[in-house]
Amino acid sequence: MFTGIVTDIGEILEIEQRGDLRARIATAYDVDGIDIGASIACDGVCLTVIALGEDPRPWFDVEISAESVSKTNIGRNGWAAGKRVNLERALKVGDELGGHIVSGHVDGVAEVLSVTPEGDSTRVMFRAPQELARFIAPKGSVALNGTSLTVNEVEGRDFGVNFIPHTQAVTTWGGVAAGDAINLEIDTMARYVARLRDWER
Repeated sequence: MFTGIVTDIGEILEIEQRGDLRARIATAYDVDGIDIGASIACDGVCLTVIALGEDPRPWFDVEISAESVSKTNIGRNGWAAGKRVNLERALKVGDELGGHIVSGHVDGVAEVLSVTPEGDSTRVMFRAPQELARFIAPKGSVALNGTSLTVNEVEGRDFGVNFIPHTQAVTTWGGVAAGDAINLEIDTMARYVARLRDWER
């Protein structure tokens, strides 16, 4: 489990198709404190660490199944060397829950419609897949590329999020552009509320 509070921006160093896709990601994390088999959310996708090292920067390797590639922006944007990704290590018992509960299981891919400066902040409009739109509500939470965010407004499939300068500085959101494909994970509570409502009908 994760909180959607990004704690590092990683950089893809290498990517290779070996049956499954394998990526090497540079990180500022102390790799001596990461176990093989640990889970790290990479742009919101929960991936398992399969190798670790330092040469010269700390790095970890992950394998990405064809299912994950097809259901996330990995298959849309095409991960490549040099790409920056939001990173978060798995939640530990006793950690501060600063965002909301995030599983790292991406539900679908949203599209960035527009990026508009608003004072020091930036308003970004997204379009959700049709089947996920009903789970997104004003003032509700969503995870976008692994970042816990609050929805400002919703109109049909479209919804807006405001990014303060701090969020843009400590995540990859400072480089967002119209047309980008974004990993979307809906709020777990919204999923279960919708399920209960469907069951009662």
